[in-house]
Amino acid sequence: MASGNGCQPQTVTKPALGEKEVTELVDSVFGLKVSWIRPLPSYDDQNFHVRVSRNKGAAEGADEYVLKITNSEDSQEPDLIEAQTRAMMFLSAEGFPSATPYLTKDGNIMSLESGDSGPRNKKYMVRLLTYLPGTPVAKIATNTQIFYEIGKLAASLDKALSEKFHHPSVKSLHRGQFIWNLANVPLLDRYIYALGQNKYRDIVQQVIEQFKGKVIPKLSSFRACINHGDLNDHNILVDSSSASLENPQYRVSGILDFSDMSYGYYVFEVAIAIMYMMIESPDPLSVGGHVLAGFESVLPLTEEERGALFLLVSGRFSQSLVIAAHTALRYPENKEYLMITAKTGWKHLMKMFEVGQEAVEKTWFETAEAYTNHAPA
Repeated sequence: MASGNGCQPQTVTKPALGEKEVTELVDSVFGLKVSWIRPLPSYDDQNFHVRVSRNKGAAEGADEYVLKITNSEDSQEPDLIEAQTRAMMFLSAEGFPSATPYLTKDGNIMSLESGDSGPRNKKYMVRLLTYLPGTPVAKIATNTQIFYEIGKLAASLDKALSEKFHHPSVKSLHRGQFIWNLANVPLLDRYIYALGQNKYRDIVQQVIEQFKGKVIPKLSSFRACINHGDLNDHNILVDSSSASLENPQYRVSGILDFSDMSYGYYVFEVAIAIMYMMIESPDPLSVGGHVLAGFESVLPLTEEERGALFLLVSGRFSQSLVIAAHTALRYPENKEYLMITAKTGWKHLMKMFEVGQEAVEKTWFETAEAYTNHAPA
């Protein structure tokens, strides 16, 4: 869901290449012949699932990739895209199910290409990433086991990146005004107009004010790290590791979309995961405890971090809902995709405030505590 280093969501040109242009692009940049292609949904980049024919003296076969064409604004920050791509390569080498780039004909991990031949010719960064199999969490009947696994993944991923990932481009992940970094919830003031005048606007203003007063002063006490920043229900792929239809066991088979990576704090990642898993549960207020238990099996939170969770989850709901509303006004043709979270997100945010921080935290922490005596294998 990235939209540049600045705080202007969607002041970008989303690529709009046709399938013929994409087919020619894959051939000219990567030297591969496309045999099948279909567009994939995206916030402000353009993505295609492509199958290529392989016939270079070896046995014939087909390989599948995702062609990622980055929007015009982010394409002007090659160091940032390099950091994201190098992080994916690092994680893959560490055993995480992350995509890796297919190198260009020149041996590079990405290439800056012209989008059209008009007078305002935009340039877009192009990458060809391995296609990861699996089903998005958004399309399965979720259970507590997968919530725990996703919490565990969130902690393991950030810990590996923060402790072992070293590359010159990593400094580009200091993205001070990046709208999707959880520290920047107060920046939503600029976009709240998109909600109109209603109860939703009132609750977001409440979140922003409480965030300014209770979270921002505590940031310096949180443990810093590199965040993936967008472990949502569409960016995590799973497959079933058991034959039981009544109680399927899932494992994570793919981690997608590193475009929201930035320096943040460990507690940000668990809050983001909790928020998006709430979207996918018939019992949303209980979800946080299972995600938290998985996270804390790798990295227990401090008291200060735990105390901020409620407002951090509320802050991410607010970011997702406000920025989607703002962006849908600018790009109404992409409204259906942009407003996915809004279908249930407002209901969950309102319910959290109706029940209250103390009661919600009690549910989360008691659930997480129960795992310390009966931790999953």
